[in-house]
Amino acid sequence: MTTQTKNYSFVRNKLLNKEEIAFLDVREEDPHAQEHPLFAANLPLSRIEIDAYAKLPKKSVPIVTLDNGEGFAQLAAQRLVNLGFTDVSVFEGGVKNWKAAGGEVFKDVNVPSKSFGEFVESKRHTPSLSAQEVKQLIDSKADVVVVDVRRFDEYNTMSIPTGISVPGAELVLRLPELAPNPKTKVIVNCAGRTRSIIGTQSLINAGIPNEVNALRNGTIGWTLAGQDLDKGQSRRFHEVSDDTKNEAAIRARSVADRAGVKRASLADVQTWKTQSDRTTYFFDTRTPEEYEASHLPGFRSVPGGQLVQETEMVAPVRGARVVLVDPSGGGVRANMPASWLAQMAWDVYVLDDVHSSNLIEKGSWQAPLPDLPSMETVNAATVSNWLKNDSNTIAIDFSTHANYVKGHIPGSWYALRSELAEAMKKIPQADRYVITSSPSELSLFAAQELKALTDAEVLVLEGGNPAWVKAGLELEKGPSHLASPPLDRYKRPYEGTNVDPAAMQAYLDWEFGLVEQLGKDGTHHFWVL
Repeated sequence: MTTQTKNYSFVRNKLLNKEEIAFLDVREEDPHAQEHPLFAANLPLSRIEIDAYAKLPKKSVPIVTLDNGEGFAQLAAQRLVNLGFTDVSVFEGGVKNWKAAGGEVFKDVNVPSKSFGEFVESKRHTPSLSAQEVKQLIDSKADVVVVDVRRFDEYNTMSIPTGISVPGAELVLRLPELAPNPKTKVIVNCAGRTRSIIGTQSLINAGIPNEVNALRNGTIGWTLAGQDLDKGQSRRFHEVSDDTKNEAAIRARSVADRAGVKRASLADVQTWKTQSDRTTYFFDTRTPEEYEASHLPGFRSVPGGQLVQETEMVAPVRGARVVLVDPSGGGVRANMPASWLAQMAWDVYVLDDVHSSNLIEKGSWQAPLPDLPSMETVNAATVSNWLKNDSNTIAIDFSTHANYVKGHIPGSWYALRSELAEAMKKIPQADRYVITSSPSELSLFAAQELKALTDAEVLVLEGGNPAWVKAGLELEKGPSHLASPPLDRYKRPYEGTNVDPAAMQAYLDWEFGLVEQLGKDGTHHFWVL
């Protein structure tokens, strides 16, 4: 199939006119993070079948796929057409041509959100304190509360001493009871800059009476100052009284109104779900635990702080409509993130008047999937037996590299689906290959491709890695048999506990330069309340 192509001026005009476009960088995350256009969202070729329907809810959305000449954009376009998408093009000449046409390219991940955070700070001069100043406050037992606005798992890995986990969208709701005395100083931290700037400014915008400062440069700044981080902490926010919730709801609603957030009803939601000429995303911004207990049909669980930080990961269609709901927090955790999305030029609504009787679904969010290819499957016990007693069976794991390292079937090989032909040159030849992954659906697509590359028998582990664990079988940890380079995950300079100080400093320098890059790019439409 020869796909139609699109060029720089087509994509740029869509962005400038705020028209819907899914500009998709289909390379793996690491090459994507090395350089890409601002609004080129990362949707790797290897995951298109399992991610496309959730991320691209409207089949007729204009899609432009991007690579850097590797041929992935053409393959991705073909797969999207096979999935029923009707307006699919390839960006002509890849990232090289984007740059040649004068397009700005950005490094790292979640760049729209990070550059927006820097933009906010440059306009509002969000107050911050250095690591040394914050340490002095803690050491002198000053009246101070440190709130960590990252995901709980990030906080648990490493945190500022005395810090409490309060993921971003929870701040305006939870802080009044964590710092009931208006004289208590509040310090907001994340790993670097973005989430602490947005968190601090959220509390200021909501009119919280306390003095609020961001910890300048987050856990990176703390580490660069030669100060020790805690590890394995589990202090979390707690439930708040109805009075606190009601007051927070008024504050958050006022911020959302000032930012021009629109309101929606359940009737609107029903209309928009079936609308064919507009992409709408429906997100429940509460904690995953609250979502699993009960939620509205058709809403995806995306905690509000992460939504502001990683918008393009769940909503890659720029120009789409976004609907947020927080049915059990008085709307606080929808209105505050909505106020930021509005300033990031999203068409954003908050769903009002939702009652507990409307929350008729339970359990975790399930991604909508296409029809899965039918492949021969085999159960975990049989595979375990083969691997122990038959040297002619090899297991290949298509999970993310991070998940593979955490635990995989002993002796199995890690491979990237987008690099499968190369990977097979490294994996020993065998009479039988068993394909596994997490999520398990991915194995079916990978196995289909492997079948075309080998005469050996190809089977899929029924239920993938989760089924292996459920069967009580042992896992092996670490990066043992890597048949592909771990390109699916860009190593963030603020993750983990043993990062090179030079890499941390370079990351901060990069963040400081984002406002200037935004100016050169000129397609963002960002504004600040």
